[in-house]
Amino acid sequence: MAQQKLYAGAKLREVRTRIGMTQKHFAAKLGVSLPYLNQMENNNRPVSTTVVLALAQEFGLDVTELSTGDSERLVSDMREALADPVFSGDMPPLADLRLAASNAPALAHAFIELHRSYRQTHERLASLDEALGREDARARPSPWEEVRDFFHYCDNYIDAVDRAAEHFATAEGRPGNIRVAVIAGLGNAGVTVQFTDMDLIRSYDADTKNLQISSRLSPETQTFQMLLQLALVRQNALLEATLDLARFQSSEARAIAKIGLANYYAGATLMPYGPFLQAAQDCRHDIEILASRFGASIEQVVHRLSTMQRPGAKGIPFFFVRVDQAGTITKRHSATRLQFARFGGACPLWNVHRAFEQPGQFLRQLAETPDGVRYINLARDVSKPAGRFGAPVRRFAIALGCEVSHASALVYADGLDLTRDDTFEPIGISCRICERKQCHQRSVPPLERQLRVDPDTRDVLPYQVG
Repeated sequence: MAQQKLYAGAKLREVRTRIGMTQKHFAAKLGVSLPYLNQMENNNRPVSTTVVLALAQEFGLDVTELSTGDSERLVSDMREALADPVFSGDMPPLADLRLAASNAPALAHAFIELHRSYRQTHERLASLDEALGREDARARPSPWEEVRDFFHYCDNYIDAVDRAAEHFATAEGRPGNIRVAVIAGLGNAGVTVQFTDMDLIRSYDADTKNLQISSRLSPETQTFQMLLQLALVRQNALLEATLDLARFQSSEARAIAKIGLANYYAGATLMPYGPFLQAAQDCRHDIEILASRFGASIEQVVHRLSTMQRPGAKGIPFFFVRVDQAGTITKRHSATRLQFARFGGACPLWNVHRAFEQPGQFLRQLAETPDGVRYINLARDVSKPAGRFGAPVRRFAIALGCEVSHASALVYADGLDLTRDDTFEPIGISCRICERKQCHQRSVPPLERQLRVDPDTRDVLPYQVG
């Protein structure tokens, strides 16, 4: 099979701009001519192996940064936006979208932001939002969407916060019992910890520096909540500095993001990057072994595996998703080429929906997306009881997956036949942008396709996709 050519013009320009070099000086450092560099920066020519090696040797660049992960996310988001009925005519060719994402990523982001603003304005009109006509009723992303996109485009990895958490977890030869370390760390900050029989999960009084944790929680959740509070108390300056760089548009988004960063710190402390990555590789990513070894829950381990994208020490690029019983995505991230729909639920053919039917089990699935990429998916239900009789139980299902090329590194791939085409189930992103014409679970027709309706013929679907 011919090796895929690497076009990374935007990344080359970014590196050159960051180090403050002219094209002429940069070309000399890379050992290429000025016209050749110009052609590479404009994606008229692929980045050669010689240039990749020079980038690593001369500038210490992690060559994995030249991958198209962010471009693929942009392409997926643009395709979904362009599937909106407001855009009449044919969908632009996929090659054009990839060219826009590679050559003009800032423009692609602006387009996605513009469509999101339009969509939210349309929703306000449709629901007769009371805010219409007020000065502050300008269309803008919801705080949740803004924070979600922040983590999404950071590849779900926040380096400064991750390294601070790893330092706390491994400093001064701390024992493996992080629970003891976090209570001591809070004590050093003047915070007293009490385990109380209460409905709240966590309650902190800043005046008395008293932290109350519900005694009904599992030990893993109790430790996680204490670590979250430790981040808010002892790492406040780091969190605020990270938030300043993010430049959120609203105070609500900033507040939500701060909690998200504190959660990130808690997970990264409970499962410090270096030891966790090594343990994951040693046990071939056996989630239950990792949960037991690091005193974490199944969901915490799965979420942490999706963040292992430190430059120079990357783990397997996973996607992670959590859905509720209605199929609504409540958490999502992908370091793979598979990207989740920004609006609506996940493809009904994913095994994540079957997890509710078989509680307490890991479900395996081999799947293929419309672009021909194949994945191995893992799904399991997770329940969050309130700890007392009569209290509602929150039920979710989580999924973790990666491209099938990494299957040998997963214990869950053992016994699966990866050689037969018919073992891979066809899945999509969401019905309105999925190109599959014969899907028996399609809920709505693809918006960019012409439909044929024959009143005298009825198949599984009441129409045919042109």
